[in-house]
Amino acid sequence: MTSIWWIRDDLRLHDNPALRAAASEGEVVAVHIDEEISGVRPLGGAARWWLHHSLSALAGDLRAHGVPLILLSGDPEQRIPALVEELQAGAVLWNRRYHAPKRAVDARLKESLRAKDVRAESFDGYLLHEPWTIATQDGGPYRVYSPFARACRDAPPPRAPYGLPDQLTGPEKQLRAGGHELRSWLHDDVLEQELSRRGWLPTAPDWAGGLRERWTPGETGARERSEQLGELLTGYAQDRERPGMAGTTSLSPHLRFGEISPHEIWHLSLEEGRGAGHESFRSELLWREFAWHRLFHLPDLATRNVRSRFDTFAWREDDAALRAWQQGRTGIDLVDAGMRELWETGWMHNRVRLVVASFLTKNLRLHWRLGEEWFWDTLVDADDASNPFNWQWVAGTGDDAAPYFRVFNPERQQARFDPEGEYVRRWVPETEDESAEREAPLVDLKASRRDALAAYAALGEA
Repeated sequence: MTSIWWIRDDLRLHDNPALRAAASEGEVVAVHIDEEISGVRPLGGAARWWLHHSLSALAGDLRAHGVPLILLSGDPEQRIPALVEELQAGAVLWNRRYHAPKRAVDARLKESLRAKDVRAESFDGYLLHEPWTIATQDGGPYRVYSPFARACRDAPPPRAPYGLPDQLTGPEKQLRAGGHELRSWLHDDVLEQELSRRGWLPTAPDWAGGLRERWTPGETGARERSEQLGELLTGYAQDRERPGMAGTTSLSPHLRFGEISPHEIWHLSLEEGRGAGHESFRSELLWREFAWHRLFHLPDLATRNVRSRFDTFAWREDDAALRAWQQGRTGIDLVDAGMRELWETGWMHNRVRLVVASFLTKNLRLHWRLGEEWFWDTLVDADDASNPFNWQWVAGTGDDAAPYFRVFNPERQQARFDPEGEYVRRWVPETEDESAEREAPLVDLKASRRDALAAYAALGEA
C-alpha cells in the first residue's frame, strides 16, 4: 500500500511518528503544501529562507531511500484528496499541530478522508506534552509557568525517541501525481525548480548572506548542533546569559521546523546529567511547551491582548523611533547590538531579546505587536506560539507576564551580562572608535521608565 506522509513542521527522518507509521504500511510518498489557510499569516522572510533550504535537505535525505517529496500549493483540503486519488493511496499520515485554524483544517480533512475509507491518522511529534494533556485540578488550562512546569514534570515522562524507521521505501512503479511523473520528484533539479517557484529566497537585495554563514538548515545541521549538547550544558545555567559567549545551544530554529524532535533533545539532556545547566535547559524546553499550551487555549495570541485592560493602554505612535529600533540605531548600545545581530543572522541571543523588547514596549512605549511582527519577519525561529507569547510576556499584556515594574535597563544588563563588551563591540564596532559618529540615544532611560510606570499606574496595573 502507498501511504502519504504529509509534512508540516516535522522535517526529519529520526523520531518522526507519522513517517514511522507510514513506513510500516509499505511504500511512502512525502508531500509538503505551501498552504493557504484563513486566519494563518504567511511565514516571515527569514523563516521562508530556512524552510526552502530545509525542504531541499529533507528531499535529499528521502531520495536516498527512493522516497519522492512532492511540493504542492493551495488548500490542503483540496490538494490532499486529489493526491490520494492520483496515487491510489490507502493512508494519509501527519504529526499534529496546535494552532486552532490549522487544527480545524486537519480535523475536516481527517473526517473527509475517512468517509472515503482512506486511513487518516495524526500523531504527537512536535511537543513533549500536548496542550490538552496538562490541566489544572479543575480541568482548565494553566496561566502561570511555574505550576505548569511542575505539572509537566509530574506527568508521565516524555516517551523515548524512535530513531529512524525500520524500513523506508518509495513506490517502485511509475505513477502520475500533479501532472508530473512521480519519479521526476526524485531528481534534484525538479525539486529545486519547484522550490524556486515559491519565491522564498531573497534576490533584490539578497539579505541572506549572514544567514547562510551562520546556519545549516535541515536534519543534518540539527543533529550536528545536538552533538554539542553535552559540552554546552555543563555551564549552561550561567553561560546562556552571556551574549558574548557561545553558551546557548542554537537549537531553536531546528526545533521550530521539527528537524530534531523535543523528545530526542529531552532524553539527550537526561543522558548528559542532572546538574544546574541540564535542569536549566529542560526548563527552557518547558517554557516552549508553555507557549504552545497558551496558544492552544488563546488562538488570537498574536493579535489580541491577553489582559483586556491593555486594550485602552496609551501606546505611542512614532514611526521614526520604530525604524531606528528595527535598524539598530537607537543610540543604546546593547539594544542596537541585538537588532543588528537579528538582521545579520536571523537570530538574537535570548537575554538580548528581553532587553530589546522591553526597550520597545516600555522605554519607547510602542505597541508590542510592532515588535512581534518585526521578529516574525526576521527571526529564523519565529513560530505561532513562542513569538507572540514572549512579546506579551515582556510587554506585560500576557496572563503570565513580567511584572509591570520590570523595565530592563539596557546599560545595567550590559554591565551584568556583557561586562567586557565582546558582544557590543562585535555588532556596534563604532563603540571602539572615538572619532566615529554615534547615534544620540532616542530616549532618556530613567525618564522613559518613569513615564512607562506612570502609564501602567494610570491603567491600574500598579
